[in-house]
Amino acid sequence: MTEVLSPAGDLERLKWAIIYGADAVYIGGYDYSLRANANNFSLDDIKEAVNYAHSFNRRVYVTINILFHNEDLEGLDEYLKKLSDIGVDAFIVSDMAVIKRIQEMHLNPEIHISTQESTVNKESVRFFKEIGASRVVLGRECSREDILDIKENVSDMELEVFIHGAMCTSYSGRCVLSNYVTNRDSNRGGCSQVCRFSFNIDDKDDFQICSKDLCMIDYVPELVNMDIASLKIEGRMRSLYYIATVVNAYKTIVTKCLDRTLTDEDLNYYRKVLNRLSNRENAVQFYDKLPSVSEQYYTGRQEASNQDFLALVIEDTSDGYAIIEQRNNFKVGDTVEVFGPTMSVRSFKVLELINEMGESVNEAKHPQEILKIRVPFEVHKNDIIRVNLIDKDDFI
Repeated sequence: MTEVLSPAGDLERLKWAIIYGADAVYIGGYDYSLRANANNFSLDDIKEAVNYAHSFNRRVYVTINILFHNEDLEGLDEYLKKLSDIGVDAFIVSDMAVIKRIQEMHLNPEIHISTQESTVNKESVRFFKEIGASRVVLGRECSREDILDIKENVSDMELEVFIHGAMCTSYSGRCVLSNYVTNRDSNRGGCSQVCRFSFNIDDKDDFQICSKDLCMIDYVPELVNMDIASLKIEGRMRSLYYIATVVNAYKTIVTKCLDRTLTDEDLNYYRKVLNRLSNRENAVQFYDKLPSVSEQYYTGRQEASNQDFLALVIEDTSDGYAIIEQRNNFKVGDTVEVFGPTMSVRSFKVLELINEMGESVNEAKHPQEILKIRVPFEVHKNDIIRVNLIDKDDFI
């Protein structure tokens, strides 16, 4: 069974990932994580996260994937022991010193090798298996042929493949640009994303070295057929809407692959959803060919804010109306669509909006305004209303 693995930058995002279908989530603590700028999790938060995920029969992986300097090792044993006692399902690690300590302490969580190891060949995967790892997160630089070769030669090792999110301009984070320009260590969680900066060269147009985002939706059927253990989404610092939308899209595609019900219409719809979601363009990157100029920005990048998220359902339908919290402007007469943890995507025309004063209004235009909306079918708390992307009603 291929799992959909979601990022979670805090407890709220973790819960949204779980209810929107993630089979597992990966998180970082306050220490030893490569996303130091995310909110991250205290030990108490991690305990609550594990209890919540396990109540849904889902899994939690904790990143301990910085490159350790001598001073970073202080307190590591105690931290590993506490995480093991809490019941996390796996450690995502990159430093051999950490792997050694996990084994010497006979801790329970699985060992997953981080993408920070830049693993792109079968001999490396075989080595990690021999030293006790149960899974390797392959480098984003792997091609289809690389993955197939690894699967054929190390068949009993779990492989995890990135399918969506930001790309690193360097090899899986092994970058010193941030250190050089801002004195923040990329490999100890402080990356300032210098590759996203615009540079003025000889007073000419801005120059960039920014990769387009990764989107592998068209190749999910191939990866499922390869029996890849985990499909990984990037983005521990992304919004709740991003998490819910991406997890929902990929979980739906994986489920339909396994049920043998996936259609071209499904792929076309979710491709449209994902292409609109990111403020950068998407590309397949290394999987089907070496990236070219088409997979990277050099000049003239535009990053418009996404405004597809219109409202969050905060109370179930009652007497044909639902209670919603507004997130972006929409009005009576608009056709919108709704999706959620327990329902397929459906669209409807907005016929009536009522504010908290009981007055009919023509437009939802006040940030996070509470409104009643007439809906012709049942919707539930935590369902999401967004701009309509369905070409015809109820095809999914």
